[in-house]
Amino acid sequence: MARITPAAKNATSRKKARNAIPRSAERVRKHRAKMRRAGMKLLQIWVPDPDQPGFAEECRRQSLLVRDDPLEKQILEEIAAIADLRGWK
Repeated sequence: MARITPAAKNATSRKKARNAIPRSAERVRKHRAKMRRAGMKLLQIWVPDPDQPGFAEECRRQSLLVRDDPLEKQILEEIAAIADLRGWK
């Protein structure tokens, strides 16, 4: 009977671990497949980090720039008027 050395056993274990898909990755794969079948497409983008220093101040600064702008109010009203929110959760 051939004896398996500890080094060979560890190499086999590492190979199996490399080839195994973690359960979380499998759940993500299934969820993404389900969403694609539903006609959705994954989109990943970089956005400003709200935890960074100065983020709130910059939001406030930009908000104040358009606060009294009549065109801004008109645009928001038009968006609200045509928005179809049926089916959104």
